[in-house]
Amino acid sequence: MRRLLFNLLPPLLMASIVCLAAELVVRRGWIADYLLPPPSQIWKALTEAGTDLWRGSAFDNKIGGLAATARNAFEGFLASAIGGVAIALLLASNRWVKQAFYPYAVFFQTVPIIAIAPMLVIWCGFGSPTVRAAACIASIFPVIANTYAGLIATDPALRDLFRLYKAGWFSTTFKLRLPSALPNLFTGLRIAAGLAVIGAIVGEFVGGGGLGAVIETAKPQLRNDKIFAAVVLASLLGLVMVSLVNVLSWFALRRWHASERK
Repeated sequence: MRRLLFNLLPPLLMASIVCLAAELVVRRGWIADYLLPPPSQIWKALTEAGTDLWRGSAFDNKIGGLAATARNAFEGFLASAIGGVAIALLLASNRWVKQAFYPYAVFFQTVPIIAIAPMLVIWCGFGSPTVRAAACIASIFPVIANTYAGLIATDPALRDLFRLYKAGWFSTTFKLRLPSALPNLFTGLRIAAGLAVIGAIVGEFVGGGGLGAVIETAKPQLRNDKIFAAVVLASLLGLVMVSLVNVLSWFALRRWHASERK
């Protein structure tokens, strides 16, 4: 517990300094409050009664904006994790398969998600399906790329040992190659966790619901404080998802990998 508090102290201290500096420059009039709302105003927007940040948005009156974004981002991230590992295993199984399908995996990284988001609405409809699809598409490539890199980097001596004992593909993959790729896999999941939140927000801009809808409705109202509040919540959501991946990584790797033995 003491170690956790010690690790949290530097970022909390830095955040406090940044907030105090932002409050000062706005109150002094050095920056207009419509360009940069002071942290006190953002906090007020976060805590005001009945705000759609917590109680649902104009597009989704069932659950609050944060809850809707969190649910869809997590489901999209889970789909990208499962699908990314499966695709990486397929690419690593054969050189010809890799050459045939890897360019299409790169497609998900090179095409901006905002460019294909309107098409997702046509294919999936408004609401959560589009948001989940956008979150998955935005976050799947890091899982594919990092897992594939780990799979092909398995120690050749260990692979020869498995081959010597006539181990089949299943045993070699799930007892040697995939465990060896776990550090790379968790690196990809950390990147994907943040990208899933970004993809979910983009999906909400066109599909409706969640924090994306809160931002869209706050823009014509010139509620920059509400927009900043939504951005803060989205950033905290990404931080929570990355932290969950870090916890899973610690449990999976702490006994044998140097990255978690500290």
